[in-house]
Amino acid sequence: MKMHADCLPCVVSQAVKTADLVGIQDKSEIMRRVFARLSQADFERVTTPELFGDIFRLMKEETGDPDPYRATRAYYNDMFLRRLPSLREEICRSPDPFWESVRYAIIGNIIDFGPAHNWLLEDIESRIGELRRQSLYVDDTAALREDILGAKTLLYLGDNCGEICFDRLLIERIRALNPACRVYFAVRGEPVVNDSIEADARAVGMDEVADIVSNGDHAMGTVLHNTSPAFQRIYRQADLVIAKGQANYECLSEEMGSVYFLLMAKCHVIADDVGVPVGKMVCMKSRRSV
Repeated sequence: MKMHADCLPCVVSQAVKTADLVGIQDKSEIMRRVFARLSQADFERVTTPELFGDIFRLMKEETGDPDPYRATRAYYNDMFLRRLPSLREEICRSPDPFWESVRYAIIGNIIDFGPAHNWLLEDIESRIGELRRQSLYVDDTAALREDILGAKTLLYLGDNCGEICFDRLLIERIRALNPACRVYFAVRGEPVVNDSIEADARAVGMDEVADIVSNGDHAMGTVLHNTSPAFQRIYRQADLVIAKGQANYECLSEEMGSVYFLLMAKCHVIADDVGVPVGKMVCMKSRRSV
């Protein structure tokens, strides 16, 4: 989907937020660079996640810190990794463990430190409790189950730190459904906000259930034309793609193929495009599937 004017304040907010995180007191120079990049953007072609990636790279250059959210990612990965046994038990007790694991994977999407969110730990805990009592507003899990059963290869596009622990639980159920299916788990090519990189995936044991693959890019989401040739081959050859989070939806909503979007609609821009109220959980097969 195209860049939306309402996303611009979020881009600027993320720059300010990152500058605060790394202790920049005088933000005048970095904000000049941010606005210069925005002035050059072709909003008919660039997606918001791509622009976020460019702005975040500027922030890393300005601060000299290649990974400002390193400690945040490690903290949330470790915290939810410790909860995996109890969450796995909850899923196993469910009447439909696969459906429940899809729901939990989407619940995990609340763990977000991007520009539209300023979650504290207590906020996340509270929201997870609320979401446990909610069902899916768009529920294409039956179709997803059937496509998994028929897939030889599946590409799972990860999203945020901490959240990837919930993704692991879903991948475990996918492997139980179709043990012959080869599962790839994709991460960002370099740190961008709290999105997961290869180190995060290995830290939560994702390599025990999937082949970890870097997309080779610095953007949030999956900007296909900027990803590595190796990643693009896996993407094009996969029988099935599961795309987590809003950024992946923004990047891939116009792509053809068997793509399922698992996300929480956290802002009105995405909610309006998907056709759901803000705050609802979605498991939706791409409208452009072939």
